[in-house]
Amino acid sequence: MKLLLDTHVLLWAVGRPDQLSNTARSLLEKSQNVLLFSAASLWEIAIKRGLKRADFRVDPRVLRRGLLDHGYHELAITSAHAMAIDTLPTLHKNPFDRILIAQALVEGITLLTSDLTVAQYPGPIHKI
Repeated sequence: MKLLLDTHVLLWAVGRPDQLSNTARSLLEKSQNVLLFSAASLWEIAIKRGLKRADFRVDPRVLRRGLLDHGYHELAITSAHAMAIDTLPTLHKNPFDRILIAQALVEGITLLTSDLTVAQYPGPIHKI
């Protein structure tokens, strides 16, 4: 199964695995699962790190290199992803979450999230 990690799940997976549920850890540890991270998550981290947010202290360059070195795959943002945003209901206004949802829908991959609002969207979204 292909799994796209939302930004918080991604940060927890690499830096705070104690924040993950047993189900989440199990999904991330299954060798047959393909783990993906979005360019949108690195963009969000870079912006929020620049704003000095305490929960976004990681250097996105170091994070990206570490993810790639540990077998994660990067998912670029395409025009198809951007255009799919207008098909989403307006449950959530966070642009980073909305592009992640659109990417999951367009690519037919499962988005792992801890966000209750994101989990309300239809499609391949799994609340962990």
